[in-house]
Amino acid sequence: MSESETMTAEAPREDQAAPASDAAEAQQTESGEAGPDRAWQQSAKPELSDEERMQGLEPEQLRKMMYDMLLARRFEEKTAESYALGKIGGFCHLYIGQEAVAVGAIHALRKDDYVMTAYREHVHALQCGITPGAVMAELYGRADGCSKGKGGSMHMFSAEHNYLGGHGIVGGQVPLALGVAWKIKYRKEDRVMQVYLGEAAVNQGAFHESLNMAALWKLPLVTIVENNRFGMGTAWERASSLYDISQKATAYAMNSAVADGMDVLDMYRVAKAAHDRARAGEGPTLIEARTYRFVGHSMSDPVSGVYRTKEDVEREKAKDPIRIFADLLARTGILSQDELEKMDAEVKQISEESADFADNSPEPAVSELYTEIYAEENVNGRLYFDMRNR
Repeated sequence: MSESETMTAEAPREDQAAPASDAAEAQQTESGEAGPDRAWQQSAKPELSDEERMQGLEPEQLRKMMYDMLLARRFEEKTAESYALGKIGGFCHLYIGQEAVAVGAIHALRKDDYVMTAYREHVHALQCGITPGAVMAELYGRADGCSKGKGGSMHMFSAEHNYLGGHGIVGGQVPLALGVAWKIKYRKEDRVMQVYLGEAAVNQGAFHESLNMAALWKLPLVTIVENNRFGMGTAWERASSLYDISQKATAYAMNSAVADGMDVLDMYRVAKAAHDRARAGEGPTLIEARTYRFVGHSMSDPVSGVYRTKEDVEREKAKDPIRIFADLLARTGILSQDELEKMDAEVKQISEESADFADNSPEPAVSELYTEIYAEENVNGRLYFDMRNR
């Protein structure tokens, strides 16, 4: 990594989850004491030694986690560059800063488990095994994309990899994941359904209906709320009377946990425990992953200056999950700085090649308008812009 790209940070205290925004920290009662929702500050993250944090994972898997987070970061940086050049259209939501959540949680799955998420999905797709070229081609709207160029940034899919899509409707993926979890139980399969959403989607009614049914039927559903503290530009504490999202599980008598979403190993630890419970027939788990995005909500959103300050963002960057994990691996002799830099160079090359692949991929044929649709052609007339002969 070059000097400008080197990620430096001091590891956070082990008993400390990602903090709330300044607005939440300032909440007080009239008497000057902390308000009733300050319970979120009591993190469930245990104090562990380096060896305990690694949970007996083989060095090769730990290095793979590092590789996957680096690939996620460099791929998203390349995506931002391509978007700025006009090669990617529509909405585009980057995952920079949140890499530890998807990488840690999906590493705790098996290949036959399912993943479903919202629209900030590029890294989830990569982590499930879709190639960088297929993901980038989808972002470019090209035929070699994982959704044949018809889904774009928010609607990737791969049945081959049990990746059941990004979804653009806020919270709309949660009841769909509930249905998959019901399928697993109905067919007596030894599998887990892992679904992601942002914290702003927690206020959607479908989220609560789904959690209630999942708990009632003891379904193998692991719901991960990626709490990056801002729903677009609205701070979470301005939208919810209860800051601690994990507590919402108590209404449905289901398991819940808080994970440090800036620590890939804590994400792995919490997700693995939830998956084990689900496979044992103990029902669903709600995980609140406390994380932070270093970029805007989407490519059209400024990083800072509107709803958060530049100082806020820089302070959170001191907890960069990649730098923290790299420091741990170096400290334990698993990955040296030279090896890290070689790994970084490799994923940069892969990201560049994915963009070249997308550039060389053809546009979807016009006939693709009529594939993968529910309605039969001509039932209610043809589209006027399809350029087909009448």
